[in-house]
Amino acid sequence: MAVSSWALGSGTEVSQEEVIVGDRVAEPWSRADCIRVLSGWYVGGQPDPAGAKDVLRRVKEGLGWRRGPGILLGGAWPYVFFQEESREFREQPIDPQAQQEIINSIEDVYFSTDSFDIVKYEMEKLPPVLNLQELEEYRDKLKEQQAAVSKKVADLILEKQPAYVKELERVTSLQTGLQLATVICTNGRRHLNIAKEGFTQASLGLLANQRKRQLLVGLLKSLRTIKTLQRTDVRLSEMLEEEDYPGAIQLCLECQQAASTFRHYSCISELDSKLQDTLEQIEEQLDVALSKVCKNFDVGHYTKVQQAYRLLGKTQTAMDQLHMHFTQAIHNTVFQVVLGYVELCAGNTDTKFQKLQYKDLCTHVTTDSYIPCLADLCKALWEVMLSYYRTMEWHEAHDGGDITRATEGSGATGSEESNFDRSYVKKKLEHGLSRIWQDVQLKVKTYLFGTDMSTFKYDDFIFVLDIISRLMQVGEEFCGSKSEVLQESIRKQSINYFKNYHRTRLDELRMFLENETWELCPVKSSFSILQLHEFKFMEQSRSPSVSPSKQPASAANSSAAASLFEQCDRGGGNPFEIQANNKDEETEDVLASNGYESDEPEKSAYQDYDSDSDVPEELKRDFVDEQTGDVPVKSISRETLRSRKKSDYSLNKANAPILTNTTLNVIRLVGKYMQMMSMLKPIAFDVVHFLSQLFDYYLYAVYTFFGRNDSLESTGLGLSSSRLRTTLNRIQESLIDLEVSVDPSGALTGGEERKEKVPSPHLSHLVVLTSGDTLYGLAERVVATESLVFLAEQFEFLQPHLDAVMPAVKKPFLQQFYSQTVSTASELRKPIYWIVAGKAIDYEQTLLTMANVKWDVKEIMSQHNVYVDTLLKEFEQFNQRLAEVSKRVRIPLPVSNILWEHCIRLANRTIVEGYANVKKCSNEGRALMQLDFQQFLMKLEKLTDIRPIPDKEFVETYIKAYYLTENDMERWVKEHREYSSKQLTNLVTVCLGSHINKKARQKLLAAIDDIDRPKR
Repeated sequence: MAVSSWALGSGTEVSQEEVIVGDRVAEPWSRADCIRVLSGWYVGGQPDPAGAKDVLRRVKEGLGWRRGPGILLGGAWPYVFFQEESREFREQPIDPQAQQEIINSIEDVYFSTDSFDIVKYEMEKLPPVLNLQELEEYRDKLKEQQAAVSKKVADLILEKQPAYVKELERVTSLQTGLQLATVICTNGRRHLNIAKEGFTQASLGLLANQRKRQLLVGLLKSLRTIKTLQRTDVRLSEMLEEEDYPGAIQLCLECQQAASTFRHYSCISELDSKLQDTLEQIEEQLDVALSKVCKNFDVGHYTKVQQAYRLLGKTQTAMDQLHMHFTQAIHNTVFQVVLGYVELCAGNTDTKFQKLQYKDLCTHVTTDSYIPCLADLCKALWEVMLSYYRTMEWHEAHDGGDITRATEGSGATGSEESNFDRSYVKKKLEHGLSRIWQDVQLKVKTYLFGTDMSTFKYDDFIFVLDIISRLMQVGEEFCGSKSEVLQESIRKQSINYFKNYHRTRLDELRMFLENETWELCPVKSSFSILQLHEFKFMEQSRSPSVSPSKQPASAANSSAAASLFEQCDRGGGNPFEIQANNKDEETEDVLASNGYESDEPEKSAYQDYDSDSDVPEELKRDFVDEQTGDVPVKSISRETLRSRKKSDYSLNKANAPILTNTTLNVIRLVGKYMQMMSMLKPIAFDVVHFLSQLFDYYLYAVYTFFGRNDSLESTGLGLSSSRLRTTLNRIQESLIDLEVSVDPSGALTGGEERKEKVPSPHLSHLVVLTSGDTLYGLAERVVATESLVFLAEQFEFLQPHLDAVMPAVKKPFLQQFYSQTVSTASELRKPIYWIVAGKAIDYEQTLLTMANVKWDVKEIMSQHNVYVDTLLKEFEQFNQRLAEVSKRVRIPLPVSNILWEHCIRLANRTIVEGYANVKKCSNEGRALMQLDFQQFLMKLEKLTDIRPIPDKEFVETYIKAYYLTENDMERWVKEHREYSSKQLTNLVTVCLGSHINKKARQKLLAAIDDIDRPKR
């Protein structure tokens, strides 16, 4: 702003003024306004040197102006310049660089603090002696500096003009708003004064009552809530009776939360304590409810219990408690079951048994109640394991869904906690499987060892094995366990039982053998050991079945892939239930309706067909085909029945196996032994060892009764092979007690101390082996020998089954038993039937007849000698007696061949022996020998079908040796050592003596002596 006649620093009044802002001229101001504007530099009409210094300093630094008191236009400094001076400044040339140098030349003191006095500073700078020219020059310099500063300030004003205008508008608006606020405040004060005068004490009383009413309504609501809380215990009791544990816990927790809200009431403290006690009571009842799951799992019940524990936040605690309850349930269950049977058998209500330990209690179980108690024990334990199995199924089905809902409805922390709980529960349940099964094994083991089972009947002991076998199957499906504890305990009991049982059976077998009359046991031609009740387990083992009890085929097939637990879920029931049809109701149909037990002719077996009394009921109704088992729809006529009875008898007679009652008994024992072995494989070796002893003893008995004859070995015919002799010696050393003697009363005097061995059996006195009419007991010998062969065949049939259950390290024993013992059964035929062959024909009479023949004839004879007819007559009688015996007992073709072979062989050797007894013999006599032998062979071939005739070459070679020369004879003697020294000597001395010299004869006799020496 420039003012006329105004100079910087002068105090001349202003008569006319105008405001210049930049290049724009404002409206004329009054003197008062100008004074107010200039108050930034002048205070009270006096110049303000401090203000001037600040302006100069800011101009030099390129800054704006400072604020000071007395600001007129919103605090923005007005920049006032005198018009004349401004005009003078504008006329000067503008050189920014020069202008800046001028500003820089201003002393720094001018830009110091506000207390700096410029006038005083300049006055003090004046020299003592003033020089006008210097003063004017100095003044011009100051003016020049002032002009430069003014120019710089003008430039800055022009630069800041838009901001100034905008700020001016804001100030104007603010002024308007302040004026409006002033009016509002004025009106408000006026209305407050009116209200103050209008309000009375009654109005304030109404407001106080309203506030009081509101407080009382809140109090009433709180009292009603407290009343509801006081009555909560009744509802909680009802919910607990209904077993609504989640609802009861939810209600109790809500009440506790509500009680904490009204804790400031004195009555609530007692209620809070009562709710806490109620919650603890609920937890106790919840624990009781959890324990019920162990014996009878219910999905709805267990779901409520788990929800309740989840509300309490004690899922892990619930799982720990559950396992503790399962352990306790196993102990309580087995104790109560055994205690019930013990008290029942004791016959009184004495409570002393309740104080016993479980181990001691098991020793009081009687033999009669042992099996029912074991069955009930396993049934109860099955229920516990089934509950645990269903508990795991419940968690597998529900935990996944709960985790998903928890993840969707809560944050990451809740999800992690739920996952941790789920993982804990899963691991706990998986670990509990083996723990529960171990407890079950220990309880059953204690029960098994509580009673000595060595005196049990076989069927009872097999039933025990069956139950334990099923229990081990349950354990394998329950947790994959091999049940080592159960296996070891039942193995010990089985070995103990089996040793006693086997010893008893061996004694029974000896008794059977000593009382056996070796009569034929009539069985059907289609007889198989699998038809026997003892071997039914082999057929059942081929199809999947829980137990040896019968099951429908469809049920067995459908349950092939299902475990016992899955079958139970489908309504299969308890696998340890003792059913009435547990035993096989089928009767054995192995005996022939018309057997050979009668000594009458064949027709006696099927005579008197007009009577139906001997016809089985099944044949009266329908004929059942033995091959297919099909039953015709129509019944069969009487004539057809008769013809079939005849044909059946003939068929049986031709093909039925030969065995005795003792053989059948041994086969049944084998079936029982194998049944026990199949149920308990760890004792397989012991069972096979005992099985071998049964066969060994039977073989030894047959040999002792019918085959032992020391004279047989002296024949040198090799009737007993080295393998057979080794087997018999082994049996005699390992099994036969030869030191046992029998006193007149029949009591054993030394056998009790030798339990590992059995006394040698003695043939029944009813069996006669000395009668020639019966071919010296040929029928009995055939039955005994062929029954042994049949028994060996059954052992061969069972070998794969025995090998399958035999431990690998023990299989060599089984192989040795079959190769050295079973296979030698058929070799007993030779020594046994040799005895019959040796007595059936009178060979001594033949030798006597041959001794009366003259062999030194001079002409060739055309008629054979009488001894040939005598010997052939003996063979005809033998054939007739053999036919008579075959009417009683079917004589198999191998037996018939062996008998004929033995008889022919003995006859031929008798002939050679007769020829060796000749004192004199001519060439014609040797021709007669050939004629006799050829006649014998021709007639013999009509009696037997054996081809070639045994030992035919033995006789022919001996006869032909008569024609050998000296040199050939020596070689022949050395090559044919099958002849005795007597026979060879006679050949040299009698037959060859006529055409060899004495020296040659002595040489041949020496050669014969050398051959015979090793035999001696």
